Amino acid sequence: MADARKRLDAATVAQRGPVGSASPHDSAAKQVAGEAVYIDDIAAPVGLAHAYLGLSQIAHGKLVSLDLSAVRSAPGVFTVLTAADIPGVNDISSTHRHDEPVFATDTILHHGQPLFAVIAETRDQARRAAALAKAVYEEAPPHLDVAAARAAGSDLVTDPLKLERGDVAGALAASPRRLKASMAIGGQDHFYLEGQIALAIPGEDEDVLVQSSTQHPSEVQHMVAAVLGIGSHAVTIEVRRMGGGFGGKETQANLFACVAALAARKLYRPVKLRPDRDDDMVITGKRHDFVCDYEIGFDDEGHILAVDAVYAARCGWNADLSGPVTDRALFHMDNCYFYPAVRGRSEPLRTHTVSNTAFRGFGGPQGMVGAERFIEEVAYATGLDPLEVRKRNLYGGAGRDITPYHQQVEDNIAGHVIAELERGCDYRARQAAIRAANRTSKVIKRGIALTPVKFGISFTATWFNQAGALVHVYTDGTVALNHGGTEMGQGLYIKVAQVVAQAFGIGLDRVKITATTTGKVPNTSATAASSGSDLNGMAALDACETIKKRLVAFATGHWQVPPEAVTFLPGCVRIGTQELSFAELVAAAYMARVQLSATGFYATPKIHWDRKAGRGHPFYYFAYGAAATEVAIDTLTGEYRVERVDILHDCGTSLNPAIDKGQIEGGFIQGMGWLTTEELVWDEKGRLRTHAPSTYKIPVASDRPRIFNVALLDNAPNREPTIHRSKAVGEPPLMLAISVLHALSDAVASVGDYRICPRLDAPATPERVLDAVDRVRAEAGGP
Repeated sequence: MADARKRLDAATVAQRGPVGSASPHDSAAKQVAGEAVYIDDIAAPVGLAHAYLGLSQIAHGKLVSLDLSAVRSAPGVFTVLTAADIPGVNDISSTHRHDEPVFATDTILHHGQPLFAVIAETRDQARRAAALAKAVYEEAPPHLDVAAARAAGSDLVTDPLKLERGDVAGALAASPRRLKASMAIGGQDHFYLEGQIALAIPGEDEDVLVQSSTQHPSEVQHMVAAVLGIGSHAVTIEVRRMGGGFGGKETQANLFACVAALAARKLYRPVKLRPDRDDDMVITGKRHDFVCDYEIGFDDEGHILAVDAVYAARCGWNADLSGPVTDRALFHMDNCYFYPAVRGRSEPLRTHTVSNTAFRGFGGPQGMVGAERFIEEVAYATGLDPLEVRKRNLYGGAGRDITPYHQQVEDNIAGHVIAELERGCDYRARQAAIRAANRTSKVIKRGIALTPVKFGISFTATWFNQAGALVHVYTDGTVALNHGGTEMGQGLYIKVAQVVAQAFGIGLDRVKITATTTGKVPNTSATAASSGSDLNGMAALDACETIKKRLVAFATGHWQVPPEAVTFLPGCVRIGTQELSFAELVAAAYMARVQLSATGFYATPKIHWDRKAGRGHPFYYFAYGAAATEVAIDTLTGEYRVERVDILHDCGTSLNPAIDKGQIEGGFIQGMGWLTTEELVWDEKGRLRTHAPSTYKIPVASDRPRIFNVALLDNAPNREPTIHRSKAVGEPPLMLAISVLHALSDAVASVGDYRICPRLDAPATPERVLDAVDRVRAEAGGP
């Protein structure tokens, strides 16, 4: 069977070319065999030293004194680094606010803030020595969450955003019905399998090479250069692969790379910094948790007439990416729904916790969770079916296509996706059967929900929507590919390689994927915002087209044919009436001194954004999807099980269906974890108590849906000219898991005969589910 499948795939590739084939991930076999090399697997260079960080033990206050004498005299210690040892700037903030020092000097703003680094002969010696520091603090009360920050009048880490369209006050006043409530939406740890790590190797002059587990090599390059007080041209950042990132290595890798590089330059020897899992979780930022306060105006038919919402976020001790994250929450407070009058405001609050950062979806999931709560509120208030309320409020129709940020929705297929999934998973019949079963089941209650996703694709920081690539063609017809995107398991490398192989008409085995490095492609954007394939695929294709134009020009002169008679086909190049292999054409072109190397570049068109005005066209297009989830809850304990999930997702014309389905499945499970079991807990002293897998529960194999059906939307090419008309698939599937939260809510609502909105906050842990069951039952007047 496997051999037959291989022959079928080979035949498909030969007929269509590599693009669109279900090619396996380029590292899949190596990962299964344990042969994929990550930074900690690289053979230790001669003289390797190990760094470890010394952390603050309070969440807020002053550092009165820091005695490091015992640290310096500990066995194996080479040196100890503090802010005084930084030759450049003591700052690694990713914004213009310069509010993130490498090492704290006097003010402490979160428990676990780095104070110093110790460099020793072994990692164990460095860890043990770091624990010997004696710090004296003047402690102050910490503000740890949104409520405490608001009560204390905490400042904002960045300027808030307001989106507004229509007369909100007038629409609310004129609405036949109104309601006002609040929702808590929890955060999430990235829990990447490979933790933060950096290996710095000093070179001659001021040069330093840093192997960094980062999604943003160019930012790490600039940060290392600034900390060392040298030019960016002296710093090279390289990353072949990461063991997961999810946004947690977009800015968070800066600290570890800078400390390793600082130590390497001081000692003139290689230095590696790898924190253990506990310290990694204590030091690094998380997904932002939000409190969404909302007021909704609607009518008896379930039409939303006005929305006024404030999304307040626990941002942590510095700005990091909290500004754009909270902005994107507002960009997705509509999800697939048109609000005739709408106002959304962000409130990015400073708290004395780790600085929250990018996480898959980048604020969009939190905004969307709020949007689905609005729908749920209206459904229960009117007694209508939640899916029917969703349909009645979808974008579409005259005057119903403008978002809260004034972008026209031109590619709206949400209704089509919902209808296809509703029919395909037999949603209505299953819903009726579940409600009938719930009437006779006293303890186990089932729930079902179908929720859609509309996710905007592009960086809202417009300048990041660019990419570069470098393609070399060798005289034997093989190709080396390099681009600015990074591989963290999502399959970017194989997708771009498929694009290159398709362009030249060669097999994937003829394309060599090379490590991302700032020494080959400069000024790269972060691999984030689901834009990796869109940007880097187009940049690589641009380089290929440049080389192909040179080859066509050579062929027309050498074989005396017109340009249109030269065609690149799968497996050969047709020149007039003859066919040559790509290698034969390349070899001939080389002898004629044709350049066989090219750079490529791509900048996303059409996009623009005026943050001050709250208007623009920030997204190139939208990716759509829908999920139907069925759950069962135990009303005595609050425990639950996800019984079945059906997903229909829009990938445009998929570059690689196998990779895309993997992203959908993984994104859904990660989103399910965020909304159910993954709970971050800080104690009253500001110490993170959920800092290891023993206390922080990510989904495991037994948590997966018992039935898990995933399909890609057929015949739905991207209306925009993206790479082979594909659509991004990194982030949107995570929000399909909102259906799990609403299926749980549906099950809880059954104890009150579906008359009371459960208002189930996230994460919906068993404790919260049980509380909601008791509350709904009491409000309904039940026993």
